[in-house]
Amino acid sequence: MKRALPETLALSRASFAALGTMGAIWGAFAAMVPELKAQAGASDAQFGTALLGSAAGGMVAMLLAPRLLARLGRATLPVLGLAALLASQLPLLATRPAALFPVLACMGLALASLDVCTNLRLAHLEARHGRHLMNMNHAAYSLCLGLAALAVAALRRAGWGVADLLPVLGAVLLPVVLLTIEPRAAFAEEAGSDAGTPPASLPWAAILPVALMLFVAFLSENAIESWSALFLERELGAMAGAGGFGPSTLGFTMAAFRLAGHLSTRRFGEARTLFWSGVSGMCGALVLALSPTEPVALAGICLTAVGMAVVVPTATSLLGKRVHRRQRDLAISRAWLIGFTGFFVGPTAIGLISELHGLRVAFLAVAGLIFLILPAVRLFGRVTSSGR
Repeated sequence: MKRALPETLALSRASFAALGTMGAIWGAFAAMVPELKAQAGASDAQFGTALLGSAAGGMVAMLLAPRLLARLGRATLPVLGLAALLASQLPLLATRPAALFPVLACMGLALASLDVCTNLRLAHLEARHGRHLMNMNHAAYSLCLGLAALAVAALRRAGWGVADLLPVLGAVLLPVVLLTIEPRAAFAEEAGSDAGTPPASLPWAAILPVALMLFVAFLSENAIESWSALFLERELGAMAGAGGFGPSTLGFTMAAFRLAGHLSTRRFGEARTLFWSGVSGMCGALVLALSPTEPVALAGICLTAVGMAVVVPTATSLLGKRVHRRQRDLAISRAWLIGFTGFFVGPTAIGLISELHGLRVAFLAVAGLIFLILPAVRLFGRVTSSGR
């Protein structure tokens, strides 16, 4: 166990750096939401609707990801990492509500492409080396998200604006993106341990329950990421910049529990871990929605993060092991195509519900959606045991 982290880093350094880059960009973005809304002069509904641009870009990325990985090979992650850095600077152009949609569409396309291709690479590495790599690599995303959100919160309190923050973010992340370059040996042809012809069609009976788990996990994670800062500052009266503690709490907690994720799945099994993760996430969202004070709200965010931490990496890993290796990229990309919509639809839906009923009701809706993880886990278990 002492060697688990160094070995994981050695096997998946490029993926670790790619997910860390993504986490830093989204963490900085989440902590800047109050500034970005004010800069664009957008209402909750307008900002939420603009996030549909991210959904549009993300959906295109899901369709293109397997082809990008096949076409670009070992250059995939560095090329997409540089594209993500360029996209992270685009909010500088969002000076009116109408500019938010195209800016977020470009961000969604670049970051979702990097996200999916990184997870496809991890699935290949897991199959090739027989190691569980997802949870520790996803911990990099959460840790960098938390660090970036905390740093941006501190800089906002010091008087930094969007025009000051984003160029610094790009400069800091450029060396990290260079770490995504993989040696040729690491991108060698995957050993053909899966003998035989793949099935004629994709195993949708296994893909759909995983897609539902991903949808709920992405939705709840990004809803809190995007709106917790505003909730803390506007609803609970936190000082300007202190709202960044919302996404940073989410990121740090998810990082810690993803690092421990391989231990829980080994001891309790994947299905039981996913089930109780759903229970924890649902309870946390309820606490957040009903919180009377800032500390209680942060406790709710923490409990939600505990629940959501291992859902995406564990569900993705399970699906990768369940399907034929020649179908793996397509099966995972299709599950993410469905599931990743939650990453973008979530904040949009929260904005619309908030406009009509307030953020508390919106977070209650998140709690209800997290409940759906429980039947999805049961369904996946039945499909797997029946061999369909």
